[in-house]
Amino acid sequence: MGIGMALDRILTQEEIDSVFRNLRDGGAQEDAARRAQPYDFRRPDRIAKDQLRAIHLLHEAFARSLSSSLSAYLRNYALVNLVSVEQLSFMEFSQCLPTPTCLVSLGMRPFDGSAVLEINPSLVFPILEMLLGGAGKGALRPDREVTEIEQSILESLFRIVLHDLKDAWSTVTNISFTIESFKTESQLLQILAPNEAVVAVSLEVRIGESSGMMNIGMPSIIIKMLRQKFDQQWSIRKSESTLEEQSRVLRLIKPALVHVDARLRGPTLRVDDLLKMEEGDVLTFDYPTHRPVDLLLNGKHKYQGHPASLGRKKAFKISKPHRPLD
Repeated sequence: MGIGMALDRILTQEEIDSVFRNLRDGGAQEDAARRAQPYDFRRPDRIAKDQLRAIHLLHEAFARSLSSSLSAYLRNYALVNLVSVEQLSFMEFSQCLPTPTCLVSLGMRPFDGSAVLEINPSLVFPILEMLLGGAGKGALRPDREVTEIEQSILESLFRIVLHDLKDAWSTVTNISFTIESFKTESQLLQILAPNEAVVAVSLEVRIGESSGMMNIGMPSIIIKMLRQKFDQQWSIRKSESTLEEQSRVLRLIKPALVHVDARLRGPTLRVDDLLKMEEGDVLTFDYPTHRPVDLLLNGKHKYQGHPASLGRKKAFKISKPHRPLD
């Protein structure tokens, strides 16, 4: 009777297949949910992470160039460091800016769209003091707007910044950055929709004893359009070296030491045979006098030639480079 009850509980093949099918479908749904990535439909123009890294490298070069330009222009030691490159909405970018501040709307010809350049007041007023002949120590940082006269004085500074920015972007594409308007309140700068994505570049600028932030916001949709140019630029950089890079590598390896060894290649001899040699024994090398001798550089066969003398010193005269047999 016990055996009959046990047999009654045996599942059919169809029921077994149904159990495994439910387990497999449930696991697949769980795996798919685990792999799902959140997507913000309010920001459809976000750019890829690899392109964001390329933009990071591009603006590192811009920071180095701007450090030299500002030092020469202001006649004071200037240091520009790239702090971050990230994607934000234009509203988030605007809310991160101080108020009041110095805002410049930039044209990006030949592209339709505008970028934003912002320089903190903690940096603007010391620079104004330097341009007007002062020391620019930044002891006084007035919490006020930049006047129209001060804006006109700062135009030369903006031209230097935009010139270096254009040079940095020239490795990818030619963009002519032009000043369109000055603003002091981020709320008044309505060049993009609040939810439109921008690439925010933050740089720390130190000039003498003064320091402050410089922020650049560029529409992500324009940078996304340049994806192919970014890929071409980095592939060319990886595959081809410029004359400047070759010269730099040559300068680095010039002080390196190379071991030079002229070697007569011939028969080999076992150690026990060498120990048995006595006075009067003759070794036959079977090496004609006209055959060139091998010259090794760090153990690798590079040239062929003949032993020679230079005054009282031994020398080696190179006759031809070594060409290995294919």
